[in-house]
Amino acid sequence: MNTNENKTNQLFIRVLSVLFPCVLFVFICSCDKSERIGSILPNVSCLKEGDVVFRLGVGFMSRTVLEFDNNGLYSHVGIVVDSAGYKMVVHAVPNEHDSDDDVDRVRMDTPEKFFGIDRASVGEVRRCVDSVAAVRASVYALKLYKRGILFDHSYDINDSTRMYCTELVNFAYSKAGLPLFTGKQHFLGIQIADIDSCVFPSDLYASDKLVLINKF
Repeated sequence: MNTNENKTNQLFIRVLSVLFPCVLFVFICSCDKSERIGSILPNVSCLKEGDVVFRLGVGFMSRTVLEFDNNGLYSHVGIVVDSAGYKMVVHAVPNEHDSDDDVDRVRMDTPEKFFGIDRASVGEVRRCVDSVAAVRASVYALKLYKRGILFDHSYDINDSTRMYCTELVNFAYSKAGLPLFTGKQHFLGIQIADIDSCVFPSDLYASDKLVLINKF
């Protein structure tokens, strides 16, 4: 074997020694990602129109919500609707965009996506005791989604031109003639931007108009 062939072989071995760990790393990450694709929701068929669905998120914002909400078990809430025969979840949430040019707004996601393991660690389904009001609320929530209502970063429950999660669900049920929350808002103790009080998911959770269907 001549000198040039030796150099070629050595170069090939060096390149392979660099590329192999990179390829292995990508493969491992891909496997890990595939394992993480999934949902904590055990059964979609248990859902009905108007069901109020709660989740505990996995990120910083979720921890922040619970930090201020001493009685809270969950950091986010949505409402189940019927969209062309499919059960979906309408909810108002920031930082969950479909594209780079998307904005914070009222969204409609599949139940599996709403309870995806990248978004939820614990979940619960609660159902309104008034099935007629539940259907009416779900229909109105779907209308809010179709209007493209933006997310309410001011957390002002008195301003229905923009909405946050608990405001959306309570507003839909109020339009159905059965508000889930009518009490006083939580005072945060400090003022963040223009926010000093708001309604938390725990306020809806405590409603005597909702009963437990499934917890997971």
